[in-house]
Amino acid sequence: MKVLAAMSGGVDSAVAAARAVDAGHDVVGVHLALSRMPGTLRTGSRGCCTVEDSNDAWRACDKLGIPYYVWDFSERFKEDVVDDFIAEYAAGRTPNPCMRCNERIKFAALLEKALALGFDAVCTGHYAKVITDAEGNPELHRAADWAKDQSYVLGVLTHEQLGHSLFPLAETPSKAEVRAEAERRGLSVAKKPDSHDICFIPDGDTRGWLEERIELSEGEILDHEGNSVGSHPGANAFTVGQRKGLKIGRPASDGKPRFVLEIRPKDNQVVVGPKELLSVDRLRGIKVSWAGLPLKEAMAGERFDCMVQVRAHADPVEAVGWLEEVAAEDGGTNRELVVDVDDPLQGVSPGQTMVIYQGTRVLGQATIDTARSLSWDPASVSS
Repeated sequence: MKVLAAMSGGVDSAVAAARAVDAGHDVVGVHLALSRMPGTLRTGSRGCCTVEDSNDAWRACDKLGIPYYVWDFSERFKEDVVDDFIAEYAAGRTPNPCMRCNERIKFAALLEKALALGFDAVCTGHYAKVITDAEGNPELHRAADWAKDQSYVLGVLTHEQLGHSLFPLAETPSKAEVRAEAERRGLSVAKKPDSHDICFIPDGDTRGWLEERIELSEGEILDHEGNSVGSHPGANAFTVGQRKGLKIGRPASDGKPRFVLEIRPKDNQVVVGPKELLSVDRLRGIKVSWAGLPLKEAMAGERFDCMVQVRAHADPVEAVGWLEEVAAEDGGTNRELVVDVDDPLQGVSPGQTMVIYQGTRVLGQATIDTARSLSWDPASVSS
C-alpha cells in the first residue's frame, strides 16, 4: 500500500513507520505542525508537536530512507481542538482534547488529505488493533499490551476511517520492546520520554491557562444540602471530583474532605460534598458514534451487555447499554446512549468520553451529557 506515516517525533511513531517500511509499503512521513507558536520548545515529557519533535521526526525519516514533510494544521487544530476545549470548560464540562484531535485532526483532516493525494492508509504509533471480520468489515480492538492500550482514544474512529488505518504496534507485548527495537534500528528517539498532559498546555497548569481565556467571576459554593459554604473565583475553572483548591474556610460537619460534585455555569455555582456522592450509576451520552459497523442489538432498540471506560487509563466496568430517542430542538430526534454500570464509577464529569466495549472490541463512544447516581439527584440542591 501507499502509506502516510504520521510522525509525532516520538519513539512509537518512528518504530511504527519502520515496521510499515519493512512490510513492503511505500511509506511517506509527515509531521503535523499544530502549534501556532513555532518557537515552542519541549520541556522533558511535557508538550508535543514542538520544534524538537519536528526535528526528531525528520531524523527518523532520514534514518528510514523515506520522504519527510511538515503539514501545517495549526489553524484547524486551534478551531477544532483548542477552541472546543475552551468552549467546553466555559459550559461547565470537562473535555478530552486527545479524543478531539484523533477525531478531527489525525483521522479526519489528515486522512482526508492523504486519500485525496492517493494514499491508501494512515499509519500511526497508537497501541490498538484493527481486525477484519468474515464479511471484510474492520473492527477496532485493544492492543496486545493492555498497559499501553490506546483503543480508548481511538473510539471516535468510524467504519470508513478504520478501513484506512494502520497500527503496526498492535501486537507488541510492551513499550520496552519498542524502545529496544528503536535502539537496534539506530533511531535517536529510542530513549525519548513519552509526552503527557495536554500538548497545548505544556506547563500542566490547566486552571491558569483557562483563567487567561475564560471570563471568570466570583460565585457561590454550596454543599450537597444546599447550604452556602464559601465562594469561588469562577465555576468554569473547576472539574467534578476536584478536591484541592476549593479554599473553603470551615470544615465539613463530619470533618471529611469535600469534593466537587457538580458545576453550574449558568448560576456560577459549584456544589461540593462527601466523596461517596461522587459515585454514579447511570451515564447518558450524546454525539454517539460507532467504531466500525453499529451494534445490531442497539440499532434494533434492544439492551446489550458491554463494558464501559470513561478515562484513557481507567479500568472498564461491566454495564448494560441502550439507545434512546430524544426530542431535538429542531423538532427531530437524536439518539442518546444510556449506560447503567454494575459497580458505581467515581467522579465522572459531563464532557468526558465514554467508550463501550464487548471483550476486546471497541463498539463506539459518546460524549457524557449527564452522569448521575440513581440514589442522589444533584438537582435537589438549591441555595
